Amino acid sequence: MSATRSALPALADVVVRGRIVTLEGLAGLGLVEAIAVAGDRIIAAGSTRDIESFAGPRTRSIELPPELTAMPGMTDAHLHLADAAIAEDHLDLSTATTLAQGLALLADYAGPRPRGWLQGHGWDADRWGGWPTADQLETVAPGRKVALWAHDHHALWVSHAAMAAGSVAISMPDPQGGLVRRDAAGQPTGLLHETAARLVSTRIPPPSADDLVSAIARFAVRLEDAGIVAVQDPGSVIPDPDLAVGLPAYRRLAETGGLRLRVDVSLRQEALPEAIRRGLRSGASIGPDGAGVRIGWLKLFADGTLGSRTAAMLEPYDVQPGTLASPGDGRGIFLTGPDELRELASTAASAGIAAQVHAIGDRAVRAALDALEPTAGASSFHPRVEHVQLVDPADLGRFAAAGIAASVQPVHLRSDMPAAATAWGSRVERGGYPWRSLADDGALIPFGTDAPVEPWDPWPGIEMAVTRTRVARSADRGDGPTSLARHEGLDLARALRAACIDGARSAGELDRGSLGPGMRADLIVVPTEALAPEVEPGGPLGRCRPTLVIIGGRVVVER
Repeated sequence: MSATRSALPALADVVVRGRIVTLEGLAGLGLVEAIAVAGDRIIAAGSTRDIESFAGPRTRSIELPPELTAMPGMTDAHLHLADAAIAEDHLDLSTATTLAQGLALLADYAGPRPRGWLQGHGWDADRWGGWPTADQLETVAPGRKVALWAHDHHALWVSHAAMAAGSVAISMPDPQGGLVRRDAAGQPTGLLHETAARLVSTRIPPPSADDLVSAIARFAVRLEDAGIVAVQDPGSVIPDPDLAVGLPAYRRLAETGGLRLRVDVSLRQEALPEAIRRGLRSGASIGPDGAGVRIGWLKLFADGTLGSRTAAMLEPYDVQPGTLASPGDGRGIFLTGPDELRELASTAASAGIAAQVHAIGDRAVRAALDALEPTAGASSFHPRVEHVQLVDPADLGRFAAAGIAASVQPVHLRSDMPAAATAWGSRVERGGYPWRSLADDGALIPFGTDAPVEPWDPWPGIEMAVTRTRVARSADRGDGPTSLARHEGLDLARALRAACIDGARSAGELDRGSLGPGMRADLIVVPTEALAPEVEPGGPLGRCRPTLVIIGGRVVVER
């Protein structure tokens, strides 16, 4: 095999020899024996003999033993970086399998925090067998302002004091795109769905700029440790119409070199007028050019979620005795109606801002595609549909045909499997989590984790994308199936491409995600057993942790 060269420096700063997965080409792992790195670029890839000419007296040589393999670093295409960083200090209820356990965790959390808001996330009504209430919060945190996000971050469980702070009262109507859950007498119970959550969430003091900067910087180090070299942040739940909270924090991090991984930061709908006024566009640098922090997409919401039964459906949810029902007509709700979605996506595209639309139910996915198809090609950033958990078979081919990326989070299937089987029934086999169908059509399927909705570790999701099988965990909801629509599983090489390449390409970055000449030198070294072609549920792929991480030619993790 002869080395493939690029028009870059003749001598390497680093040469890596051993088993190297490049992901070059259209299929397979693209194995080579060695690569050469100069500055932040791969300058050659090929056989060990061919790479020898790139090594000089100052070249660092990394020899990989057979039990280790190099591969490209990963892009998490849907990780709420600012929110996940701040949530590290909040109460985590994801391990609570019952309401009683959740209340006990809250009591322990509240004890050393006698003042201020009590915040957390991760509770699950499916797992707990029903919706929690404000009265239950009073038993362990009487009189306190408590705001606890559901595991999907589309429902907020709040205390009576928190409802008072948000003026949530029996006489108020539900906001557009939201639902205040009420008892038989019409009294709010303490559950705020979708846009109704903003009644309280906007009353919680946002983190200071200093706290946000330090939290993001600390959290980014943990992501690097897992092999993530780039993040696409779909925006914060903190309403920020003046771009005065998150954007300045990211600018400071870019200016001070506080981030080594690359970040694309999306804007929320309320910030669109200010973004257009400032002339912000997808791909524009936040801070110095070359610092790797850029404007991403406009994030829009078509519907809610499966867990809250607010994902918008073409046909009603399956409702069985003892299961959660969907509000309204039983088909979920639109947070943003189809006509408004089209108008917003068009307005953003005219200003050079690509749109990404949260859409989980099949009716919402169809509305998102209708809104995004006219905008395709308006930016180097691909329009994207986020989550894509249920797709009508008639709509599957529209993604590739229009160049719309299907941004998916395979780890959601691990958590959602029981609820999907119960609420969607036989529809799951026809269009549930349809990763293989989308990939076979030629669509980009960028992988993400959706942290803090799910844990930020990318490896269990990659395993799930292949096996479509969940291994029993203490945090799992109920019994339910252990696998779902196995025919939609990917082979390992395609799953790795989704984790490494597709996110970069959806953001117009054609020089990132693989290890060929001219590509960015973002690579990680992992146990060879983790990349075995036969992926076992609960095996080494889902437990993987890199021993070496290089971002832009710079070693950031080594052990």
